[in-house]
Amino acid sequence: MKKLIDYINSKVLVKTASLQSASVITRIIAGLLTSKAIAIFVGPVGLALIGNLRSFVGAFQTVAILGFYKGAVKYISEFKDNTIELSKTLSTVYYVGFISTIIVSFFCYFRAEWINNIIFPTYNDYAYVIQVFAIVLPFYALNMFSFSIMNGFSKYKILIIINIIGQALSVSIALLLIYQNKIDGALISVAIAESIIFLITLVGIINRRSLVPLIKLSHVSFNVFKKMSPYSIMALFTAVLLPLIAIAIRSYIIENIGYKDAGFWEAMTRISKYYLIIVSSFVALYLLPRFSELDDTKAFKKEVFSFYKTIVPILAIGLLIIYVLRHYITIAVFSEEFLPVKDLFLWQLLGDFVKVLAIVIAYQFLAKKMFWHYILTEAFLIIILYATSVYFINLYDDVKGAVIAHFVSYVMYYGIILLIFGSSLFGLDSEKK
Repeated sequence: MKKLIDYINSKVLVKTASLQSASVITRIIAGLLTSKAIAIFVGPVGLALIGNLRSFVGAFQTVAILGFYKGAVKYISEFKDNTIELSKTLSTVYYVGFISTIIVSFFCYFRAEWINNIIFPTYNDYAYVIQVFAIVLPFYALNMFSFSIMNGFSKYKILIIINIIGQALSVSIALLLIYQNKIDGALISVAIAESIIFLITLVGIINRRSLVPLIKLSHVSFNVFKKMSPYSIMALFTAVLLPLIAIAIRSYIIENIGYKDAGFWEAMTRISKYYLIIVSSFVALYLLPRFSELDDTKAFKKEVFSFYKTIVPILAIGLLIIYVLRHYITIAVFSEEFLPVKDLFLWQLLGDFVKVLAIVIAYQFLAKKMFWHYILTEAFLIIILYATSVYFINLYDDVKGAVIAHFVSYVMYYGIILLIFGSSLFGLDSEKK
């Protein structure tokens, strides 16, 4: 425990925890405010529609920037003192990302009716929202490009300010739109929320304007693109397929049970995201850099079990408190109309607990660039998540089947992770390093 605390104090808190903490707290508050507004002015049916749009927006934003963000941060940080390589990295990310974003924007704009029919079953009059998203998408791409530069140059202070002001601006506009236009306003706010932050990021761009001359079309490098491809593919695989599966599950609930129940499931997943943001942020801040430093299985095993012994009991207690207070949490975050959501807490919390246990180990895939292990296990999770959701929804004829499927899927995923890392964790192959 002391080692964990010392590491956080010396490396994490000093370098990035201020940024992450401020960003996480702001995101949670913004999420809670918008959830309450949606509950009051829109209701469960509207929340189901918003859930599908959020999943679509998240997936296509990642496609637009080709999942470049993490790779860009890594190589900008690595080459920030090497002008030639930095120019190649910036030029490649900017121009390739620009072309990709324009293609995605045109696709979304001109195929808005088709997309509308997929993500808004029954309700087929929101194609204009897709077109609004297509128009503002380039600003999101520019925002993420600017963020990758500032993050790569360790400009954490300006990032903190941008995150806080940007989130405050986004939630203010969202609340105004929801109040004035109900469901239409809520959908438009989802479409433009991430792009609005670019208005604040302009300040950061002005601070880094000396880098603009380094962005040249002639410096676009295939080698840079090739180096970032593994990061890109891993980011695209999860960030695109998981939201699309969420749309598929939500649409299945709509077609077989009803819109209200789909809204209740979306409400449960929202509550889950609020508390998991804290956990996943801490895991990403500590474990990913820590695992990257480790070079033998003994140290990896020690780190995993140290985390299990110190953090997991706190997580378990926290989830138990949430379960006990589920009635009040549901009303506080949403409204009395959403009280059926409290019946979904048990399986969702159990699934989230197992999910954290699995993710702690699975971060080794990213830390050690275990590309195919990552892709295959994520593919397994995505397939089993949809299959079990359909099975349990049909079995119980109730939205509870979706949260049971969440638990079962992550138990199976955790089992696969334990099989892959069995020799490292349980000493089955302790003599090999």
